Amino acid sequence: MTRFFKTERVCAGCTCRMSEQVRGALRSAAAEFHRIVEGIRPDQLTAPTPCTDYDVKALCNHLLYWGPRLASAARKQPPPGADGGESSADLVRSDWAERLGKQTEDLLDALSADEAWQGTTSMGGPSRPASMIGAMVLCELVLHGWDLAKATRQRPPDAEDAAEAIERVMADMAEQGRLMKVFGDEVAVGAAASSLEKALGAAGRSPSWSPQA
Repeated sequence: MTRFFKTERVCAGCTCRMSEQVRGALRSAAAEFHRIVEGIRPDQLTAPTPCTDYDVKALCNHLLYWGPRLASAARKQPPPGADGGESSADLVRSDWAERLGKQTEDLLDALSADEAWQGTTSMGGPSRPASMIGAMVLCELVLHGWDLAKATRQRPPDAEDAAEAIERVMADMAEQGRLMKVFGDEVAVGAAASSLEKALGAAGRSPSWSPQA
């Protein structure tokens, strides 16, 4: 999702229209995300996820790396100091789940301010509508929360307001995301699919994905 801040191409109308719905869904999305993270056992860190480039540990590392950068952007502060990037980060240590929980609370705190949804911000590259940060955080919580739940055989996130909000986010952002290789090819899910299933399909995920036995 952070690639949306690294390109000149961005959907001009895809952010402000949905800001209030996204903002209202973040707390319940975070609660479901916390539940899933707390349910991950150490022996599951090497399990595959629906994100083919990540196992559970790598996906948690991704979340730990980008969370502080999203929080800084929400506060319209410079990103954390220069480093070797996500690929060189090794953040999944013994207390990783506790740190990820605290980091998520910090994101919610950053996004609780009206200023986080107004004007523009940056993650070190081009300026973008500030409301994009909230949409990106919702995607991280719901889509990656679902990835982790499926990988570790837990109940997927089921907050209805978050599901409806992520469906709307994906309806606005998925096509551009596919062009930018943020999402895979759309997966057909059918008209009777739930809001979450429609969002998953738009993000290139099959709702029926499961780890091999």
